[in-house]
Order: sequence, then C-alpha cells, then structure tokens
Amino acid sequence: MFAKDSCAVVVSLAVSHGMPREDTTTVALPPDLEAKILRYYHAEKWRVGTIARQLHVHHSAISRVIAQAGLPTVGPKPRPSQVDQFLPFIRQTLEKFPSLTASRLYDMVRGRGYTGNPDHFRHLVARYRPKRQVEAFLRLRTLPAEQAQVDWAHFGHITIGQAKRPLMAFVMVLSYSRSIFLHFFLDARMESFLAGHVAAFKAWNGVPRILLYDNLKSAVLERQGDAIHFNPELLKFAGHYRYDPRPVAVARGNEKGRVERAIQYVRSSFFAARDINNIDTLNAQAAAWCLGHAAERRCPDQQSLSVREVLAQELPRLLPLPDNPYPVATQVPVKVAKTPYVRFDLNDYSVPHTHVQRRLTLLADPHQIRIVDGTQVLATHRRSYDKGQQIEEPKHISALVEEKHAARRLRATDRLVSAVPASQDLLIQAAERGSNLGAITGALMRLLSRYGAAELQAAIVEALTSNVPHPNTVRLFLERRREAREQPPPVDLALPDHVLKRDAPVQPHRLESYDKLTEQSDE
Repeated sequence: MFAKDSCAVVVSLAVSHGMPREDTTTVALPPDLEAKILRYYHAEKWRVGTIARQLHVHHSAISRVIAQAGLPTVGPKPRPSQVDQFLPFIRQTLEKFPSLTASRLYDMVRGRGYTGNPDHFRHLVARYRPKRQVEAFLRLRTLPAEQAQVDWAHFGHITIGQAKRPLMAFVMVLSYSRSIFLHFFLDARMESFLAGHVAAFKAWNGVPRILLYDNLKSAVLERQGDAIHFNPELLKFAGHYRYDPRPVAVARGNEKGRVERAIQYVRSSFFAARDINNIDTLNAQAAAWCLGHAAERRCPDQQSLSVREVLAQELPRLLPLPDNPYPVATQVPVKVAKTPYVRFDLNDYSVPHTHVQRRLTLLADPHQIRIVDGTQVLATHRRSYDKGQQIEEPKHISALVEEKHAARRLRATDRLVSAVPASQDLLIQAAERGSNLGAITGALMRLLSRYGAAELQAAIVEALTSNVPHPNTVRLFLERRREAREQPPPVDLALPDHVLKRDAPVQPHRLESYDKLTEQSDE
C-alpha cells in the first residue's frame, strides 16, 4: 500500500509540473520503492513490465533503477531498437559534448539515417548522457596575517538631490580571523577602490601579505589563461604597501569564499531593514557594526574564540604601514571655458577667473575636488554627488564681478580721456579730493554725448581754472556757453518722441518791454 501511494506521489508530481509520463525517469523515487523494485527484479525474477504494473511506476523508471544498481539482466533480452546502431556515435558525441541538447543530437542522428520519434529519442539520450562529475574542494587554511580577500558588492541605489547613485560596498576580510572591513561608496571608480584599501589598512594598522581579487576591472584589465594583465594603478598601489595582489581563477568563486560569505552576512545582519539617510551616517554605522556585532561572532575556524580574540592574535603579524599613505585621487585633465567653471561627474566647480580658456588638472578623491595648475592649487571644493550643481568659492565670483565693474569704468575713462584730454586732469584732482571717480566719469560721458568733445573740453578747462573739478561745475559752464550763443538745449536723439516734444527749446521773452511800464511820463 505504501509503495502504491509513493508511486502515485511521483506520478502526480510529474503531472503537476506539466511533464509527460515518459519524463518521470528524471524524478527521484523514494528509497523504499527502489528497494522493492530491485527485490522484485533480482529475487522474484519479475519482468520490468510486471513491476511497473504492480507498483504503478513507469517502466522507464524501473529500467533506470535497475541500470543504476548494476544488476545483471534477468529474463529475455530486450527487443532490438533502431537506435542501437547509433549508440556508439551517441556515446562518443555526449562524451565530447556533455551539454549538447537532445534536439540537436536528434538532428545529427537523423541526418545519419535514424527515423525514430524525437520524443522517444530524447528519452533514450537521457539514459546515455554522462552525469556531471561533482567537484570536491579542500578546506583552505591560511596563516595569520597571510591573506585577505577583497570584493565589491552592489546594494541598490541612493538618491542625492537630482542624481541617482549606485550604492557600492567595499568589503575586505582577513582570511585567518575573518575580521570584516566594510565601507560604502557612491561609485566603483578606481579612486574609491583604492580609498577602501587605505581605510581598511588604517583600521587594522597593518597590511596582509597577499590580497585576493576577483577578475574585476579595477584589478585585472585582461586575462588569457594564465597570462594576466593587471591594472597598472593597482600594481603601483601594491608596490607602495608591499603586498602581493593575486586574482582568483575564472569561475572559481570558492577561492574567495570568505569574502563572498562576508557579503551575505553584511546583507542579512547589517543592511537588512536599515534606513539610509546619507552615506556618511551609513559608513559610521558600518564601522560601529564591524567593531561590535561582527567582531563578537564565533570564528569559523576556531569556534571557542570570537573574531575579536583571533584578530588580536593576527594584528601584530601584519606588515607595517608605510610612512606616507598612497595618494588615491583621480587625475583628470580639464579645460576651462569662457565661464570660470570646470565640469566633473555631472557638476561644475569654480576656478579663478584668471584661468579661463586654459587647460588645468583636476584631482578627485571620494570627498574632495582639487583643481591645480602645475604645482599651484587654484581651488579646493567638497565633492558633490548631486547632479547639475554649481559648486562655487565666493571669492572666485566676487573677484570676477569686481573686475567687470573695474573694466567697465576703465573703458569709459579711456574713451573720455581720448576724446577730451582735459578730463584726465579733472579726474586726477577729483581723486585727490576723494570723489567718486565712477560717478564723475559717467556724468562726463553723458555731457560728452550731449555737447560734444570741443564744448566739453572748453568747459572742463574753465572748471579747472576755477579750481572746482566737479561735473556740476562743468555742466554750468556748458549751459552758459550755450546761452551765450543763443542755442537751444541739447537733446539726445535716442530719446522717445514724447520726450523730444517735452524738451523742445523755448525762446524766453525779452524783458525790455516791461521796463517801459516803470518809466514816468511828463504828463
């Protein structure tokens, strides 16, 4: 009764998954049912069909169990099949190409004369397909301070202003103590990769002798078998800290299983259900977690000790840090356009206006932007991860504004002195008295446009003779000269018509006629 129910379960599983009954050979039978099949076949000498009918199991499943047990064939030999002549070719092909699909193999056999049904052929191929060899692995053990494993991990995205940035976790694990260093970045650039190394070395106050890397572009640019083209920047960095960079073999994640398991541990124990306000707060929480909860867990290789206790044994054996840290800034050539800004990573950073239309060098690290001209540092800004922002130094903009105002005054002064030479003496005397030269220059320019250069020259000479270097004095002398010539007041031709009509010249009435009223007659 139990065997019948087990068989029904097997068949119902196959039907519920939409498989035909012939495909039940791929479904594992219960151990007790396999034992009954072997006993009926070997001890009771039942045929395959009889066992299938009595146990309600497909005959192909019966044949598979018998074949796997290696029992000798009992009863009459099976009838010959038209696929028999193709079996050597099928076995050789599957041995050379184990993952070749049954449909492709059917086309190959059919081209060689096979006329059988494709579904039946697929069932036969399943019997002769070689099983995949399961690889066994040795447990890797390392000496204290001998090795660390490094990798990036992607933790979704974070929105900063108008920009959507990837949230990348830099993870380094000491292979002996399993101590974890965790730091988050907003990109996977080379400077962030190296900055993660520097921070990890500083946290442990030492350097492991060997660092294992996956075949990521920050470590390996190209690989052909055992020929490895390392990233030259990583090689310089490794030479500075005197450790040996080693990439793991392709598709060999087991070789850096410690960092892979550490990333899974970070996802489940630290990052799950955590609110992210900003990356600085997240990194502060990650540092506290590494020193606290992650350090208190049991060391996998020494269950009687915690990671913190094993780390205390490992730290004194690390390589000492060099006297100076490695500069992790990215060096990018930039060109300043007409406006005093340079563009980097979706944002604009200000520079002194004296360096427009020039090529400079931008040095970027995860926290700071520096813009240099040779050895001279022109500007230093905090790095922004927003989008479309203008990060400015106030003194850069104020200096440009001041120069624009000064240039405007100088252009007006040059034009004035060129047209009216006497105006230079007037400006000098006005400056000695502390007057506003900008206002004086503007007033004289307006008088120049109204009265002309000759009249203004004469009026300025009179004002200087009177020792009153002021535009109002010059205007008074100009009006006197105009009235002496009985000319109308000057009017700017650019004024609107209604203003021109309002300023139309009016001849004053002569007053001699009123003098007659005061005369006394003889009468």
